[in-house]
Amino acid sequence: MMVVLSYSSIITQDIIKEENLRDDLRYYFMSPCEKYRARRHIPWKMGVQILKIIMVTTQLVLFGLNNQLVVSYKEENTMALKNLFLKGYSGVDEDDYSVAVYTKHDVYESLFYVMDQYSQLDQLSVGPISYAEDENGRLLPLTMCKEYYRRGSVEPSDETYDIDAQLETGERENLHFKIFTLHTDVSFLNQMFCCFFRLVDIKITFQLKGINLQTVRSRELPDCYSFFVTITFDNQCHSGKVKLFLDIDAESSACRAWKISGTAQKNTHYLLVFDAFVILMCLTSAVLCTRSIILAVRLLQRFSRFFHENFNRKVCEDDQREFLNGWYLLVIVSDLLAIIGSILKMEIQAKNLTNYDVCSIFLGTSTLLVWVGVIRYLGYFQKYNVLILTMKAAFPKVLRFCCCAGMIYLGYTFCGWIVLGPYHEKFEGLSLVAECLFSLLNGDDMFTTFAQLKDKNTLVWLFSRAYLYSFISLFIYMVLSLFIALITDAYETIKVLLHYQVRKELPQEGVWVLS
Repeated sequence: MMVVLSYSSIITQDIIKEENLRDDLRYYFMSPCEKYRARRHIPWKMGVQILKIIMVTTQLVLFGLNNQLVVSYKEENTMALKNLFLKGYSGVDEDDYSVAVYTKHDVYESLFYVMDQYSQLDQLSVGPISYAEDENGRLLPLTMCKEYYRRGSVEPSDETYDIDAQLETGERENLHFKIFTLHTDVSFLNQMFCCFFRLVDIKITFQLKGINLQTVRSRELPDCYSFFVTITFDNQCHSGKVKLFLDIDAESSACRAWKISGTAQKNTHYLLVFDAFVILMCLTSAVLCTRSIILAVRLLQRFSRFFHENFNRKVCEDDQREFLNGWYLLVIVSDLLAIIGSILKMEIQAKNLTNYDVCSIFLGTSTLLVWVGVIRYLGYFQKYNVLILTMKAAFPKVLRFCCCAGMIYLGYTFCGWIVLGPYHEKFEGLSLVAECLFSLLNGDDMFTTFAQLKDKNTLVWLFSRAYLYSFISLFIYMVLSLFIALITDAYETIKVLLHYQVRKELPQEGVWVLS
């Protein structure tokens, strides 16, 4: 009798254990609303995610508005300095340079123009910009440096030349303000540049200081900027055309001494507090998702152990992957990026860092992932779940198809660059060719691509027509159509499966259609 009772108690314990496992499995795969109805557990993760979306997006918008002011300040300063220092600048860059000169007299005039404008900067500039000083308070000079062939002689009429291809860099000439007033003729420059056929380039460098006052309007403390300006006279082609470039490397820093009245400083403190709340919210989200992953792993271990003990079988890999929720990993990654971006933003607000670009990458990527994570909650609704299931089903096929099509695409890219590069501005570099072909693939800018090709070389012109027509026909009518067909096929398959599932669950005339 005791044996029967013990045996029945063991069976009862096994049944209870199995039912508990069933309940836990059923509860794990429920939506947050179903979990609340089943056990009255408040969906904290969903609430945190919704609040985090609002806070992270608000933080991104605030930082983006501030970053736009910084970028516009740099761009407008670059335009202002080009108009100040480049003689004959029209306000629009030509191809890859700003201005071109064609005679020695024009080169000398352009050089003297830079020196003269630099000496009168305080009287000419309408912006808060001035000369840079060293640690002792002395003005930093404008420096000129030339690069040239070591030795050479050229006689085009006799078709003879003797060139030493080794490049030499001349000593830097520190041009102080007295040079700009005493040397009013070209003798000074004639001594420096005696042979233009040996000259490769001339670089004029100087440093300026500026303050970005426009951030006061957005109640932000202004930054101080150091502008490292380089004006290059490029004669590398030796074609009779000297190109002028003006490049600026701007570095921002906290001003040494400042005094401002109003609410700018208070506004900065409020932003720092708000960023701290964003970090706290992201930490909470990451902890909750990590806890869910740990609970899922433990549930998988229980399920695997039950299968092994009762059926002597292992859980297949597809079923194991159902326990590992990739959305949690996505949320954790977005939280880490948001935390790093928020810390960088706080350092920028406190004027300890000035790298806006790195901060914007972290904040932008984290916001992207946060909004992508919203799809997880839409997936609990059957009609919205079609998108997720279609992407999941079509992704492997699309990836394999893109690998095959990519080989053809790369072939066209290299071919277009080597053949059409010298004759078409959209094919001058590999990245430009890839971008141009991608535009053609999407039906954009077709006529302009055909029309802009220079028809000076008949053979290249004929090749370009065969090249462009074949690419457009192959990729638009075949490759793109097959790409869409793969996605459409996956969508139709998912739609049939969902329709079958709905018919299986719905009762008809008091009876279940499919058991």
